[in-house]
Amino acid sequence: MDTRFPHDIAAGQVVAGIDVGGTFTDLIIIDDKAGTVVIGKTPSTVEDQSKGVLNAFRDSGYPVSAIDLIVHGTTVTTNALLERRISKVGMITTRGFRDVIELGRRTRPTPYGLFGTFTPIVPRQLRLEVDERMEATGRVRTPLDESQVRDAVEALLAAGCESLVIHFLHAYKNPSHESRAAEIAAEIWPNAYITTGHSLLSEAREYERGVTASVNASVQPILDRYVENLRRELERGGYDRDFLIMNGNGGTISSRFVSREAAKTVMSGPASGVIAAAYTAAKVGEERLITYDMGGTSTDVALIRNNKPLVSNEIEIEYAMPIHVPMVDVHTVGAGGGSIASVNDAGLLQVGPRSAGSRPGPICYGRGGTEPTISDANLLLGRLNAKKLLAVETAVSVPDIEAAFTRTFTERLQLDAYDAAEAVLRVANLKMAGAIRMVSVARGNDPRDFILFAFGGAGPLHAAAIARELGIPKVLVPARPGITNAIGCAVADLRHDFVSTVNTLLRETDLEQVRDLLASQRRQGLDAIAKEAVRPVDVMIEHSADMHFAGQTHLIRVGLPSSEVDLETLQSLFEDAYFQRFRVRLPEVRANLASVNTSVVGVRKEVSLENLIPAAGRRSSLQEALVETRPVRFDGGWHDTPVYQREWLPADVRIAGPAILEQLDATTVINPGDVAEGDPQGNIIIKVGSST
Repeated sequence: MDTRFPHDIAAGQVVAGIDVGGTFTDLIIIDDKAGTVVIGKTPSTVEDQSKGVLNAFRDSGYPVSAIDLIVHGTTVTTNALLERRISKVGMITTRGFRDVIELGRRTRPTPYGLFGTFTPIVPRQLRLEVDERMEATGRVRTPLDESQVRDAVEALLAAGCESLVIHFLHAYKNPSHESRAAEIAAEIWPNAYITTGHSLLSEAREYERGVTASVNASVQPILDRYVENLRRELERGGYDRDFLIMNGNGGTISSRFVSREAAKTVMSGPASGVIAAAYTAAKVGEERLITYDMGGTSTDVALIRNNKPLVSNEIEIEYAMPIHVPMVDVHTVGAGGGSIASVNDAGLLQVGPRSAGSRPGPICYGRGGTEPTISDANLLLGRLNAKKLLAVETAVSVPDIEAAFTRTFTERLQLDAYDAAEAVLRVANLKMAGAIRMVSVARGNDPRDFILFAFGGAGPLHAAAIARELGIPKVLVPARPGITNAIGCAVADLRHDFVSTVNTLLRETDLEQVRDLLASQRRQGLDAIAKEAVRPVDVMIEHSADMHFAGQTHLIRVGLPSSEVDLETLQSLFEDAYFQRFRVRLPEVRANLASVNTSVVGVRKEVSLENLIPAAGRRSSLQEALVETRPVRFDGGWHDTPVYQREWLPADVRIAGPAILEQLDATTVINPGDVAEGDPQGNIIIKVGSST
């Protein structure tokens, strides 16, 4: 055990959550002892995210030496993959199967086009084959040729590879060849960046397992260097303890271990927001949520039932890049505050996917941006206050923004600047509503049965309009919507997930084998929790199974009440889950048990969110919270709209729209016909009026 990281961090009373987004880096420091909360937002530093993290701590004025625990959500691995700024990876695989990760599933990047190519993570010349063959039963057909493994390792090193993937056929059933090849490679390879497919993903499907392992290897060195660099900088500031990193499954892991399974940090940032939503909603008794996180670059949506985010093993972050490790099931669209609005070649208004990002950013940021964005449209229509925007370098006047909209849209669409700005918001809202339908209607859920939980710097600007579009009756805007992802980091538990393939017809399943697999997963999880630098106050264990009807490939996740389930119970649970999703029962079709899963959750000490908006700053009446009245455009007409400072609002406030709520980290729009009410937790609940 590393003595620098004593197992007493859970006893600390100062917790910092910090999340790096595409535009801003968000920070929250919760000091339970003093009863204070420090928040901050600073521009993200794309070239090196750690600089933005350190800037946020410096700007907060709170010394890192006084913080007991730092929990960090990062987009380092996600950005590296999407931008293909990855390490050079070599692969050793079974002879005759080196093209599996390129052939994929017979899909095409453009389904209705004649052409379309993609670039696999590992290029063909760096995928080397060796003699070995394992059958699907786990029996050895061809022994591993160890001399060929050594030759392949030497050749990949000579080619300049930094990371190595060992991916053999059916290693999920019998990993002995992969394990032996890794031992041989470790004798020669100059670093620890060796990934075996079975250790990361012990399930069938050679393509998905190979791509997942390749993704892991491609970002492992990048994440490792980032974490070590951040650790050194924090130590210089006096923070000499371990810190936690958010994983995409909604849990956290010690920074000492995170790079071993670097692929699990993909979607780290979006997952933290979903965790914060579940945590916040549980405090007010809400269990069914659709989370809506609109930032500067993109919008992420997810579904929560019974206060539990849905977790999927089948995430694909872009074409031909499936990552089959457990992650919070988040759907992302390219619509953020910085999304660029334009007229396409067909003469239609288009919003995104191009983004102005943080540099140069929207026009209103004054950093050199020239193309109109969603943020510029909101400012032009009076929803944003140009004098209160964060990180503005050079003030840009409203007439300048109006001129940009006129220049872009008036001639081609015959719309003046203000009509064009409204059209931009309408198109953006429809795009985001479509994303919400993907996680709700497309999966058998009626959005009218849920509350829309709106956060992100831009989420509360659009939430009520999107809720009206979808028929969602209520919107919950948390106390600090702009730093919700950072709050998710601060409250997230430790979590380790395990998957093991079974792949047999249910009626032919060996229950003893299933129970042994679940018991083994349980032991691995408890061992992993014991090695963490943070001592949990409790440990929860959840079992599940992935099942499908024979002949199908789409998996249904079935929660198991315990590890001692019988076949009849499994069949019944699967049929209920299938009916819940597709509203049909097929008792005559045989069920197949694809895999069994275990999640081991180390529950951290509860973090108080009561002081996100200090009671001392609240005013006694709504009128005292009024900042100004300004014209705001809704549905083609201008309304004299009251603007309130949200931190000053009475806790039991009631506001009839239209109205604007301003705070440091976000702006909330209450549309005409809607009514907003405060609750004791500091949230704002918007009751959405009927469509006009």
